[in-house]
Amino acid sequence: MATDGRLESYKENKFPNLSHTEYCVTSKQSTSYNCFAWAAGEDDRWWSPIDPDNMYYWVEGITAELTISAFIQAYQSLNYQLCDNSEVEVGFEKIAIYATEDGEPTHAARQLPNGKWTSKLGRWEDIEHELEGLVGEMYGSVQQILKRQIS
Repeated sequence: MATDGRLESYKENKFPNLSHTEYCVTSKQSTSYNCFAWAAGEDDRWWSPIDPDNMYYWVEGITAELTISAFIQAYQSLNYQLCDNSEVEVGFEKIAIYATEDGEPTHAARQLPNGKWTSKLGRWEDIEHELEGLVGEMYGSVQQILKRQIS
């Protein structure tokens, strides 16, 4: 982790929009969980629908395929519902699903109460960032927002 709260330059180069937006590193690197788990509020397992050896977690009863639809269903099992905006809504928590142009999910981020987003960057660190900061070649663009009521 960079000492100034930023990613090392080679990592930042993977996400060129980060340098044009506000972000900060919020954790050390970890291979215990990924972005899809982190978006769901978990930091103890790696979510993946496409591991033939069942090494990773996938939501029981949800088709094991790398599609936006499958991820929407997985998050719906946690009471998330489709949403049409990324604005902060009091009493709700939101998730953004990023995907490539052909619809393959690449990343998920969770909105924080301050309106920023929190993400786990693969096997790297967690960061707090603006939603547009991760848009680009690596993760594609935000394809779906979901929300659930905070209890």
